[in-house]
Amino acid sequence: MSTRGSARDTRTTTHTIAVIGAGYVGLPTAATLGHFGHRVVLAEREAGRLAALRSGRMPIVEAGLDELVAGSVAAGRLTFTDSATEAVKGAEFVFLCVPTPQGADGSADLSYVEAAAKEVGPHLEPGAIVVNKSTVPVGSATMVEQVIGRPDIRVVSNPEFLREGTAVKDSLHPDRLVVGADDAHAASRVGALFSLTGAPMIVTDATTSETIKYASNAFLAIKLSFANALAGLCEEVGADVRDVMLGLGYDKRIGFEFLRPGPGWGGSCLPKDTRALLHIAGEAGYDFSLLAGAIASNDEQLARMVAKVEAACGGSVDGATVGVWGLTFKANTDDRRDSPSLQICHRLTGLGARVQAFDPTVAGTDPGGAGETADGHAEGADDLVPPDLAGLLLRRDPYEAATGAVVVVVLTEWDEFRWLDFSRLLSVMAVPSIVDARNLLDPAAVRRLGFTYAGIGRP
Repeated sequence: MSTRGSARDTRTTTHTIAVIGAGYVGLPTAATLGHFGHRVVLAEREAGRLAALRSGRMPIVEAGLDELVAGSVAAGRLTFTDSATEAVKGAEFVFLCVPTPQGADGSADLSYVEAAAKEVGPHLEPGAIVVNKSTVPVGSATMVEQVIGRPDIRVVSNPEFLREGTAVKDSLHPDRLVVGADDAHAASRVGALFSLTGAPMIVTDATTSETIKYASNAFLAIKLSFANALAGLCEEVGADVRDVMLGLGYDKRIGFEFLRPGPGWGGSCLPKDTRALLHIAGEAGYDFSLLAGAIASNDEQLARMVAKVEAACGGSVDGATVGVWGLTFKANTDDRRDSPSLQICHRLTGLGARVQAFDPTVAGTDPGGAGETADGHAEGADDLVPPDLAGLLLRRDPYEAATGAVVVVVLTEWDEFRWLDFSRLLSVMAVPSIVDARNLLDPAAVRRLGFTYAGIGRP
């Protein structure tokens, strides 16, 4: 079963919808559905996140989300609760937007999905449609049906294709809508909720829908790994990777998206989904060596970035002060899950480096202030910061992160780093050296000021 069509429909029919989970998927989804005219109740159990939403503050950094949420709330189409069972009362559709973290064997951990389905199952309205919006492996729709255990309830797979930093744009103007279920009518009803997007809609079975999501992220990961590997080749032969990617991108069969080399790919989706798909392939007895190679290549890219920093420090970072700009996995988000920046930072500290880091979304501390130990770490600092930032010296701005450093490493492509006062930067560094793992800066401009510059795949 597979049909294609357009979701364009200028008619609006209001539906009552529950969204379970106010994270990077659930919150944009709920706000978008409210914007489209539906009545939405968003359930979030975490007290701090719920309190922020009720006070009009966004618990995540996402461009345009404040306005989208505020508009739906002001119109009375979006409300919040801490109870999933309360949220589903009267709901025709229930979207499960809960985490599916990576398990120890690489598979997706479905315990949150299972728990949510078990909790709301007895309280669902007769004939309600449950929608798997979380990224879930093949067979998850069937699992949710079994957990709910009600023949009147249909489960539909509707994977999200949101990019952090542009999730609002992606929600309002998606490239496509994918909905899958054994009941084609139920799938079509879910697709109709997003009719105002005008996006092409693929209606298929649940297994195919679930596979499309993993396949999409796996392909993007392979494309990024190719871009990073090609940048390494450019360094060896003396080519400029920027122009190489320009030549590739103008080919309409390839396109420009995901052709920017960097320190490695990360975030909440690509690492988890590539390993999950590799696990699914292994369970099916299929040797997906191409995908395994992309994952291995990404780890090699992280190691190459560390080697670049070591080279800038004269061959060893042991005892060296390294300034780092950017800790999130990409700019315009506060998400540090599986961030290549953090992985590189911790590899550097493991080699004995003193890493001073700044990120616009992370609060810094006073360098050299009271309570700083002989090795430069603030006393009790590891108890005051999240575990993923332990061992790093968090600074309040890029200049503090660079003070006394023998090299500054650009690890996240925050645009503000382009426009800093590099003359001031030159005056605070111990050695004027930059490793630009995002190719964000103008090499000629910083070299004219007296910096040593190393990018990725650039002469």
